[in-house]
Amino acid sequence: MRDRYESPLSSRYASEYMLKLFSAEERIRTWRRLWVALARAESKLGLPVTEAQVNELEDNIDNIDFDAADRREKEVRHDVMAHVYAYGLAAPSAAGIIHLGATSCYVTDNADIILYRDALRHIRGELLAVVKSLAEFAMEYRATPTLGYTHYQPAQLVTVGKRAALWIQDFLSDLDELDWVLSSLKLLGCRGTTGTEASFMELFDGDGDKIDEMNRMIAAEFGFDKLFAVSGQTYPRKLDARILNVLSSVAQSAYRMANDIRLLQHDRQIEEPFESSQIGSSAMAYKRNPMRSERICSLSRYLMVDALNAPMTASTQWLERTLDDSANRRISMPEGFLCADAVLRLCKNVTNGICVNEKIIEAAVREYLPFIATENLLMEGVKRGGDRQKLHEVIRSASMEATAAMKRGEKCELLQKLAATGEFPMTEAEMNDLLEPSLYIGRCPEQVARYVAEISPLLADASEEDDNIHI
Repeated sequence: MRDRYESPLSSRYASEYMLKLFSAEERIRTWRRLWVALARAESKLGLPVTEAQVNELEDNIDNIDFDAADRREKEVRHDVMAHVYAYGLAAPSAAGIIHLGATSCYVTDNADIILYRDALRHIRGELLAVVKSLAEFAMEYRATPTLGYTHYQPAQLVTVGKRAALWIQDFLSDLDELDWVLSSLKLLGCRGTTGTEASFMELFDGDGDKIDEMNRMIAAEFGFDKLFAVSGQTYPRKLDARILNVLSSVAQSAYRMANDIRLLQHDRQIEEPFESSQIGSSAMAYKRNPMRSERICSLSRYLMVDALNAPMTASTQWLERTLDDSANRRISMPEGFLCADAVLRLCKNVTNGICVNEKIIEAAVREYLPFIATENLLMEGVKRGGDRQKLHEVIRSASMEATAAMKRGEKCELLQKLAATGEFPMTEAEMNDLLEPSLYIGRCPEQVARYVAEISPLLADASEEDDNIHI
């Protein structure tokens, strides 16, 4: 609807997968799957729940009447009980046993953990897709000399591919963190109103082993082999902080890469993709702005700030539970995932189509190479009998003169100035022989090749999802 606010994350940026995963339909379907799992476990463990009731619940998982649930919620002011009622309408023979022994957080919290796990897995594939694109790019340009920058001032040469390897390393640091979060995920299980399992002690006549087995059965049905050892009414909100922290970490890496691209595009050394009919500016028709990289940075800033919600929520939970987490989590957690998804989709799009302007890069290298080569020239001059300290001063003085001339718009004539001093034991032609860029990139090609070979086994899990997106 055009006459209602719609989150840009939904309308412009996030993937269909993530939009469906965090839809109301998927959330309630997951609630119903949890109610089925609970009923099935209770039936198998001897409670008065029949196989026919379990089957009817299972057959109606997708038969969700949202209108009936909405009408009921207006009456009772409780979303879970409204959906218990609507599920009972769809499966009348089982209406009396839905949610038996459970509290609302059985469905809300366990469903959240299930959805977050699936979302993290999706993010993992997207993250690896970005790394895969960057790895291919790094290998292609592993030996292409380019100016290095420290303090955003020209420094010793690196290569285009080596710089991409730095971006990869950041993203793989995020992958390590994400994998740790995934591997440590635990389900809440069905623990009752304050986590004591008192309701199930009543239902199972004090048989704690049956309660443990019920929780193991529920967890296994959703692919979990671990449950929280203790809980209040909810799962520990520290988990949310861990999750949003790793999404923030991804945003930090994406921002760093995109910002580097923006800086380099200013110098026309590399450029993000630009379609043939793309408009860069409504007024300045010649513009070719790095708008995708700018959007990555913009969304990444939002995500890094969104991650502050979870620690604030985790730190303010009272005793066994308060409800001041609910409205915040309902927004901050899904929006965090949608935003991370959007950032990575944009990163995929950019890294799949980076344009390297090699002639521009070569010209920049050639302009600064005489300065970069001065250390090698100094060493060669000493080999030829020169005094290191005196030659250093000759180079320093000539460099300052050459730099001043360049600031006046004149050509760099450092080598001519050195040769003209009569104090430097090399001719201009001999010095020019040392101005081969490949002599100044160190082990960059080897470093990149070795690193890409090391990480290549990871890339089999990269997402192949189409990155068609508003960009």
